[in-house]
Amino acid sequence: MLVLLGFAMIAVFMVLIMTKKLTPVLALIIVPTVFGLFAGAGLGIGDMVMDSMKSMTSTAALLMFAIIYFGLMIDVGLFDPLVRFILRKLGNDPAKVVLGTALLAAAVSLDGDGSTTFILTTAAMLPIYLRLKMSPVVLTCVAGLANGTMNIVPWGGPTARAASALKIDVNEVFVPMIPSLVAGLAVVLVFAWILGLQERNRLRATQPEIWGTPDTAEGFDGGTSAGGGRTGRGGSGRGSAPVPATGGTAIGGSPEGSSVAVLERTGILVDDSDTAMADTALDPNRKTLRPKLQWFNLALTVAVMGMLVADLVPLPYVFMVGSAIALLVNFPHVKDQGAQLIAHAPSIVAVVSMVMAAAVLTGVLKGTGMVEAMSAWLVQIIPSSMGPLMAVITGVLSIPMTFFMSNDAFYFGVLPVLSETAAHYGISAAEMARASITGQPFHMQSPLVPAILLLVSLAKVDLGDHHKKVLWRSAVVALVMLAVAVLTGAIGIH
Repeated sequence: MLVLLGFAMIAVFMVLIMTKKLTPVLALIIVPTVFGLFAGAGLGIGDMVMDSMKSMTSTAALLMFAIIYFGLMIDVGLFDPLVRFILRKLGNDPAKVVLGTALLAAAVSLDGDGSTTFILTTAAMLPIYLRLKMSPVVLTCVAGLANGTMNIVPWGGPTARAASALKIDVNEVFVPMIPSLVAGLAVVLVFAWILGLQERNRLRATQPEIWGTPDTAEGFDGGTSAGGGRTGRGGSGRGSAPVPATGGTAIGGSPEGSSVAVLERTGILVDDSDTAMADTALDPNRKTLRPKLQWFNLALTVAVMGMLVADLVPLPYVFMVGSAIALLVNFPHVKDQGAQLIAHAPSIVAVVSMVMAAAVLTGVLKGTGMVEAMSAWLVQIIPSSMGPLMAVITGVLSIPMTFFMSNDAFYFGVLPVLSETAAHYGISAAEMARASITGQPFHMQSPLVPAILLLVSLAKVDLGDHHKKVLWRSAVVALVMLAVAVLTGAIGIH
């Protein structure tokens, strides 16, 4: 009964958020409550949820003050030079922008922290997506895929958990999986390029007067627009965006330092009446800019990131202090400080409420015994004839199981049982550990992962829309990693 209730609860939750019948916050609260009562939790369901919520308070505090800090840094213009640099390198071709997003997210993921990766990637890339009228869902999809693939690095968490649970050296788990990691990243880049091409075609179809059409435009990095429009930089066409045929002049003659000149150097079409810039980090006229404090804000951010990597004090406290200093220096007046906090309140409420609501789902899963029952059932249904394939089966199981439960629950609760069973067929603990981490690209998309909630919140993307685009792709990446591990001998079939 617990097994059926557990899988039914998860299925109902996923259907409701993907069909947008309920918001993720409501689904995370209502669905587990109903199924928990069916499971016989009674009034004890409150204690289950509160016990789970206690473990999430530090995560909620971290995300809350991280949003305040990086939101403030965006407002004061810290990331504007980075965004312009990326624009100069990527031009205005959506395919290159999406590919650049994947590369940036993968590079930043080397620090092993998903929240940091998503904050920095969103801060750098979201203004570009909004400026080019690209879909932010593509950003969250690509960033989620890249970070999930990189999550198997030893300091990322899952690999260390698997090694600890099975009492083996972490390098013994990770090093043989490097070919799988490379293959996974290659698939992510292929997906990114395809998504970029789809965005390019969508923009050409919806805005042919700006981007041209496949028949009339030479490409996003030059050429003429439909209807004979001119290009920027005096019509040279190279590295510039097409100017619409319906009025307007070339932007190459703009005065140095003006908003037009700044964006002209990036090769992005813009004019003084451009409304797409109004609410992005590239708006050169926002009142919150603090150009004279650029170096101070950069030094403060480097110090915060250094403390994050050094892990000397709890991260929530690091961002609390960093936010306080940043607010005090950049906005010395109390009224302005309050206005900044209010400005970022929607993002804070969105992500913190989902983290707290997720405590209901995890609390019910654990408190009612659903997680244990589901794990035991999955182990029991594996026929003995498939024993030699236990490592491969574990890799396949890791895809859904790490999505529906925390890494701790899977690696410390399920993996040891599976590994003990596999030992009877001559499968080593190291092979089982390697197989267990291949599901991480899929795991990182789970609503139980606070970092992914932060990503969709910062990008203002619906979690259901993100799942529609990312889930099947992340499953493909995970299966490719598993297949390469088998082909390279990192995971054997005995």
